[in-house]
Amino acid sequence: MKKNMGATDRILRVVIATIIVGLYFGNVITGTLGIVLLVVAGVFALTSLVGYCPLYAPFGINTCGYKNT
Repeated sequence: MKKNMGATDRILRVVIATIIVGLYFGNVITGTLGIVLLVVAGVFALTSLVGYCPLYAPFGINTCGYKNT
C-alpha cells in the first residue's frame, strides 16, 4: 500500500477519533449512535496509523503533498 494521507490529514483524524472516544466514555453519546461513532473513530485511528485511506484510492485523492509512483 502506498501512503495517500499527509501529516495534516492524519493528525486531524487522530484528533477527531480522540474527541469521539472522549464523548463516548463521558456518556455524551450513547446507544447505537455511540457504537457506530466508536467504530468510525477506530477506523480513523487505524487509517492515520497506516497512512493509507482505502476510500481515497478510487477517487484519486492524495494528501501526501508528493506524487506516488
